[in-house]
Amino acid sequence: MAIVLDHTIVPAKDKVASAKFFAEIFGLNVKPGQSYFAQVQINDSLTFDFADEPEPRSHHYAFHISDAEFDAIFARVKAKGLPYGSGPYNHADGQIYARRGGRGFYFEDPNGHLLEVMT
Repeated sequence: MAIVLDHTIVPAKDKVASAKFFAEIFGLNVKPGQSYFAQVQINDSLTFDFADEPEPRSHHYAFHISDAEFDAIFARVKAKGLPYGSGPYNHADGQIYARRGGRGFYFEDPNGHLLEVMT
């Protein structure tokens, strides 16, 4: 039996703004008709459910993506002027990393969640 993650709750100061930010950076869409959650469909099986929380604790979310997706996301991060970096403790050094034949970088969302994309 394959185990597949269906959804996860992402705490946010403003669920709608946070979902829009995430969807814009990753080239996705916020699902229409939301109520308690602002949802972003990540892939066929996974939904991020953004939920309001006054003081969200920071989480780390890492995504394995294609080279084309990497280039597009990296371009959007740079266009927004977001700090990015090569490691979880260097996520504002303006560098990307090379690891295991791929590349990646880290950046923060408006809630302080550390997002990582890697090829």
